[in-house]
Amino acid sequence: MTTYVALIRGVGPSNPNMRGAKLKAAFEAMGFKGVVPVISSGNVVFRSGSKGVAALEKKIEKGLLKRLGFSRAVIVRSRERLERLVAKDPFKKAKDEPPYYLLVTFFKDGRDEACTALDTSSRDTTKFMAGLDREHGTGITSRTWKTVGRILKAMG
Repeated sequence: MTTYVALIRGVGPSNPNMRGAKLKAAFEAMGFKGVVPVISSGNVVFRSGSKGVAALEKKIEKGLLKRLGFSRAVIVRSRERLERLVAKDPFKKAKDEPPYYLLVTFFKDGRDEACTALDTSSRDTTKFMAGLDREHGTGITSRTWKTVGRILKAMG
């Protein structure tokens, strides 16, 4: 079995159907093993015998709509792919502390991740994120570099 993470776009802890326990139950009902939600921003680690990332994304999107009543883009990445990203160390010269905000944007179409070091003292992150949406549409989701590390740790 392969270990994956589902990165669910636009998950907020204010919606009770988007919280960890409900996400965990929904993923288990879809037949996934070793399900572990990671923080409350839509990251779910799981194991599957499937090797088809696109098929997993579709299955999860349909399952979330059916079981929890919400429709969101889901981007799936394997542990190996996240390990390769971390090994590249894309933020070599950037400080991972305020005012810097280290951001990884994941693309549903399978493109390599975009890594951005934002200086929040001179740039509004909300406007930056809106610009990403205008440029790439809803087939993306972003996580902080620290969150990527937490996900990888949860993946074992």
